[in-house]
Amino acid sequence: MKFTADIDRSLSCAEQAIELAKAKNIPATPLNFELLFNYMSGENQSLKQDIDQLFDDDGAFSEVFALRIHNKHLSPTRQADEVEEISTFLSSELLQVQSIVSAAAGMTGAYGKSLEGIATQIKEVKNRAHLMSIIEMLANSSREMERNSNELDNKIANSDKKINYLKKRLVEIRTELRTDTLTGIANRLSFKEILEVELLAISETQEELCLCIGDIDHFKKFNDTFGYQTGDRALQLVASYIAGQVKGRDLAARYGGAKFAIVLPQTNLRTAVTVADQIRDRVMDKELFKKSTGQSLGNITISFGVARYHSGEAIEDLIKRADTCLYSAKNAGRNQVKCEADAGVNLSNAA
Repeated sequence: MKFTADIDRSLSCAEQAIELAKAKNIPATPLNFELLFNYMSGENQSLKQDIDQLFDDDGAFSEVFALRIHNKHLSPTRQADEVEEISTFLSSELLQVQSIVSAAAGMTGAYGKSLEGIATQIKEVKNRAHLMSIIEMLANSSREMERNSNELDNKIANSDKKINYLKKRLVEIRTELRTDTLTGIANRLSFKEILEVELLAISETQEELCLCIGDIDHFKKFNDTFGYQTGDRALQLVASYIAGQVKGRDLAARYGGAKFAIVLPQTNLRTAVTVADQIRDRVMDKELFKKSTGQSLGNITISFGVARYHSGEAIEDLIKRADTCLYSAKNAGRNQVKCEADAGVNLSNAA
């Protein structure tokens, strides 16, 4: 039956994952095993490509790499209520499948005993009528076994459909948890998770990292004047420009309200300022129109603060410093970029 095949495949993937860990000298942690199991199953192609790339580059399967890949492809966070419901349902399905397998084993045993009894009777057959009755018993037993087998196959197929639906829903949950529903870019939770991983990586590689925090200028007034639907369109527009400037390990996220965050690993302060300024230019150059009337809404602008990660500091300190630079840009007249190295930026309040 398919269920047995699934068990065999899972065991095979687990064995291959263990062998791969031994061959590549990968630490035997639960996180690494989960990643390698998914890698060997081949079901998550994007995860497989990232790990293949690491192997091709002879890179180290480090804790940083494992956390980054896990956060990217197998988010550890879940929507608690729905996950609890799914877990309960899966437990129920597993018990159902266990019951089906036990029933199948019982039927197989009963069928085997029936065949043994018939075989004994055949040895002692007395006449043609006796033989015909034995043959009828054999046919009845076979038909019953076939009916029961078909019924069990249907139950297994039904459980398989339910489990596939749950797997699909879990993928949707992962996306929902990591994505801002309005703009389609990463949300604040995802931003903090990924920033933590990147800062852990820096402790090993000593690479540079910069954080840009931007805020749409006078957004409350814009919302009050033109309405929240038009305000939502403005947020979507800015998010698309920000997303267009990130690449590789960079991350664009909606931090909250009209605030956006950009994580730029392997980037120095001046390059990060250039990225922020390019986004600022694009936003400023775009004239907005009201869809329903074609009325011009003018242009919106955005201000940015840019900070560089200092070795050993807490995430909150980096965010505070970028925020301080942002409000320095606001106080200087808005529609500009300020970084921690600029004259006039007072970082004493960010300490």
